[in-house]
Amino acid sequence: MTVTEPEPMSRTKALCYAIGLPLALLVLIFLPAGRLDWPPGWVFIAFLVVSYGIAFLIMRRVNPVIFQARSRFQTGTKGWDLILVSLIFLGMIAEIPLGALDAGRMEWSVMPTFIVILGYLLLAAGIALATWAQAVNRFFEPGVRLQRERGQHVISDGPYAYVRHPGYVSAILVFAGLALALGSWWALIPAAWASAVLILRTSWEDALLHSELEGYADYSKRVRFRLLPGIW
Repeated sequence: MTVTEPEPMSRTKALCYAIGLPLALLVLIFLPAGRLDWPPGWVFIAFLVVSYGIAFLIMRRVNPVIFQARSRFQTGTKGWDLILVSLIFLGMIAEIPLGALDAGRMEWSVMPTFIVILGYLLLAAGIALATWAQAVNRFFEPGVRLQRERGQHVISDGPYAYVRHPGYVSAILVFAGLALALGSWWALIPAAWASAVLILRTSWEDALLHSELEGYADYSKRVRFRLLPGIW
């Protein structure tokens, strides 16, 4: 069987991402906050830009094809997964502006500083874990499908030696971290929504891999936990 790999991301597309992320964050933060003189918003943006910038540089060095693979949903992505991703996206797109509206304008939430710091620690852990998972798993894509044209096989090293879905663990950490780093209890509502749908997605994807990916059933016997070692 011929194995087909996506081409690495072009410089033009990389530049678009580098410009687009900060601009999107500026809109999502300061439009609902209603003002530019909100220091926590600038700290939040700087943290995300630097963190994801470091992750980008690492991935560009160790697994550059991951960017093209993750740039769109590939042919064969399961229909049910597109629905679940849409539901997750609703929570993701609501979380940051809701948090900025709360903490930056309305001040509904009163959050201790140590909780905000905890939020940044969760964000850092989530971004680091996602980078580690993508570094060792060249089949890391945005959609659920069997990548037969790429010769997909079980990945069992790196974080996959501890849980079967470390990418989803990282996403849950980021969802919670975004809300807390912004200082908003209200933003935990869309974060919880996105996390709940993601946990359902984990279950359905795991069932698919059990039935269709060779060696996955044996791997799941060695690595018993989907998301949290020792618990689930």
